[in-house]
Amino acid sequence: MKHLLKLIDLDDDDITDILNLADQLKYEKKNNLSKKYLEGKKLGMIFQKSSTRTRVSFEAGMYELGGHALFLSANDLQIGRGEPVQDTARVLSRYLDGIIIRTYAQEEVESLARYGSIPVINGLTDFEHPCQVLADLMTIREFKGSLDGLKLCYIGDGNNMANSLIAGAVKTKMKISIACPKGYEPDKRIIEWASMNSDFLCTTDILSAAADADVLYTDVWASMGQESETQIRKAVFKGYQINDQVMAVAKPDAMVLHCLPAHREEEITEKVFEEHAKEIFEQAENRLHAQKAVMVLLMKDEDE
Repeated sequence: MKHLLKLIDLDDDDITDILNLADQLKYEKKNNLSKKYLEGKKLGMIFQKSSTRTRVSFEAGMYELGGHALFLSANDLQIGRGEPVQDTARVLSRYLDGIIIRTYAQEEVESLARYGSIPVINGLTDFEHPCQVLADLMTIREFKGSLDGLKLCYIGDGNNMANSLIAGAVKTKMKISIACPKGYEPDKRIIEWASMNSDFLCTTDILSAAADADVLYTDVWASMGQESETQIRKAVFKGYQINDQVMAVAKPDAMVLHCLPAHREEEITEKVFEEHAKEIFEQAENRLHAQKAVMVLLMKDEDE
């Protein structure tokens, strides 16, 4: 693994290695055994989309690993003034040891990796959010003991989260069902790829998707950059909510996850959110540990 561009690129062993190391790093942190695996390393953080969890977890994680993170707003870079991404990649490769980028187009992330000579991490694009789903898989495994054979149900917009959850679930031998309104399905390329797996379902029927689920997952109806569609989406997604009715058809011990921020009483009720707050905020914490694992695997010197 040279980069983390999208989960669909990784093989099963790559994901297992990340999750195992994430568990180890979490254990070390909790027991004051942390090591400076990336001492002296420098991470450039390019943010063309604002963030809470992504920025803080990467910055804190790099500090805990002994390295230094540089926040690079698009407004402060020449890439925001028309410099080709391939030029930015080649320049930053001479200053830094790794780049995390949170942006719109997947191609921008791919170009950074193609033209640069240092590891590139996708902190979010409109196509995928791999770091979030690695934390999700870590959390599910933490609570359930294993991923193999579990059923994950995602309810909501077929956005970058849906794309990434499908890829992560299929790669780790989970069953995956997606419930979304017609016209708001996940990316066609992801659906075609996942449809070769018999344990994949994409439907408009929320209750059939949630039936016997081990894990229920949702996201906001209008993501960043879709604010102008908020009212339209509220009408379209009405009913695409994790509530008591949905919980009743899932397994009795089903866990609930949300990548946050949450709009209570829209995609999830206040009641269900608070009943599963322990899982949701452990999931948020695990962004730190999963991303530290990715950075160590990509940026640590091979001879160490």
